[in-house]
Amino acid sequence: MNGTTRPRSHAAFARAKELIPGGVNSPARAFGGVGGEPIFFADALGQRLTDLDGHVYLDYIGSWGPMILGHRHPRVVAAIERALATGTSYGAPTEAESRLAELIIAAVPSIEKVRMVSSGTEAAMSAVRLARGFTGRDKLVKFAGNYHGHVDSLLVAAGSSAATLGVPNSPGITAGTAADTIVLEYNDVEGLERTFKAQGRTIAALLMEPVVGNMGLVRPTREFLAAARKLTLAHGALLVFDEVMTGFRLAYGGAQEVLGVTPDLTTLGKIVGGGLPLGAYGGRRDVMDHVLPAGKVFQAGTLSGNPLAVAAGTATLEELRDNPPYARLERHGARLEQGFRDAAAAAGQPVWIARVGSMMTMFFQRGPDAVPVTGWNTACLSDTARYADFFWKMIDRGVYLPCSQYEALFFSDAHTDADIEATVAAAAASLAA
Repeated sequence: MNGTTRPRSHAAFARAKELIPGGVNSPARAFGGVGGEPIFFADALGQRLTDLDGHVYLDYIGSWGPMILGHRHPRVVAAIERALATGTSYGAPTEAESRLAELIIAAVPSIEKVRMVSSGTEAAMSAVRLARGFTGRDKLVKFAGNYHGHVDSLLVAAGSSAATLGVPNSPGITAGTAADTIVLEYNDVEGLERTFKAQGRTIAALLMEPVVGNMGLVRPTREFLAAARKLTLAHGALLVFDEVMTGFRLAYGGAQEVLGVTPDLTTLGKIVGGGLPLGAYGGRRDVMDHVLPAGKVFQAGTLSGNPLAVAAGTATLEELRDNPPYARLERHGARLEQGFRDAAAAAGQPVWIARVGSMMTMFFQRGPDAVPVTGWNTACLSDTARYADFFWKMIDRGVYLPCSQYEALFFSDAHTDADIEATVAAAAASLAA
C-alpha cells in the first residue's frame, strides 16, 4: 500500500498519540479513510509540501482550501510581518478590520454588512442563531453530506470527516438539540417542496453548500437552486450559503457569483483568512443589524478580527482582486479533470468526476458503469478501498491528495502546467499499477 518509509513521521505520530486524542487536532488529518499513518510536514512553499523525512509532494489540499495563492505567498507573508511588528491582538477595534470588511462587501453579491469570527464553524453557528433570532422561528433545513462545522445542531448527517469516519452523528449531541434540524437529500427538489409545504411557517433558514465539497464535490442542479431560493422567499425563511470552501475560490464573488443566486446570509472562512484562523458571516443589512450591539442576537469573540489573520486575509483578497487567477485555475482544472478521466478509462476503472474551477473529486465506483453522484445517497456508494489504494500510490509518486474519498481536492495558482501534467502522469501510472 505504502512503499515509502517515513521513520520521522512515524515517530512524530507515536509521540502525538500520547498527547493528543488520536494524535491529531482535527479528524480530517487522521487518515481514517485511507488507512496507515498520517504524514507529518515540516515545510511548505508554493505548490509543494515537504515532510519530516524530506519527501516532497505536489499539494492538492492546500490546507483544505485556504492556500489558493500557494504557500508563503510573498504579498501575504509581508502583510503578516507588518502586522506582527505592531501587535498580535488588541481585543479592541482596528481600522484593518474595516478594510477587510470593505473588500468582502465589494466582492460578495449577498453581503451588505459582515461580522468577523475566528473559524468557519463559528460563522455557521452565528448565522444560524441570527436566522432564528431574525425570523423568530426554530426549524433549520440542512442537507445530508453538507458539513457546516462541529456545531451541535448542524452535526447531523454531516459530511467531511464525519462521513469519512462513519460518524454522521456525534455522542454528546442531545436529542433536543438535533430535533429542530430537518435533514434532506441534496438536489432533491420534490423533498424540499414537500418539507416547505408541511413546515414552511416554522423554518428559520435553509443552510446549504451551494457547491458541496464535504462529501466529495457535488454540483447543484439549476432546478434545485431555484427551488431553494423560491421556497425560502415564499415562506419567509432565510437562504444561507455556506461558502467557507467556495468563497473567493470558484470566483472572486464565490459560488453565488458563478451560480447567479443571491442568498440572504453567507458564511466564509479559509481563503478569507489567507491561511490564518478567520471566518466571517454577512448578508442583508436589515438581517445583520439584529446582531449585538446593533440588535439583540448575541455573538462575541476575544480573537475575532485578529490583526494577523486580518492582514493575511486582506493581502490574499487584494492579490486575488488585482491579479485574478481564475482563468488559469479553470484551464488547469479542465486539464486535470480530463487527464484523470482518461487515466481511469484506460485502466477500466469506473469513476464519476465532478469539478467546479479549482475543486474536484474523482469518485471511485463499484461499477461496471459510472453513476452520477448527486447527493449523499449516491456519494456513499463509492468504493473507498479503491480510493485508498489510489491515494497511497499517488503519495509514492509525490502527489498529496485528500486523505478521504469524501473530501474535494484543491489546487493553487502556484501550480504550473508542468505540475498538472506530472499529476496526470502519476494518476495514469497509479491506476494502471
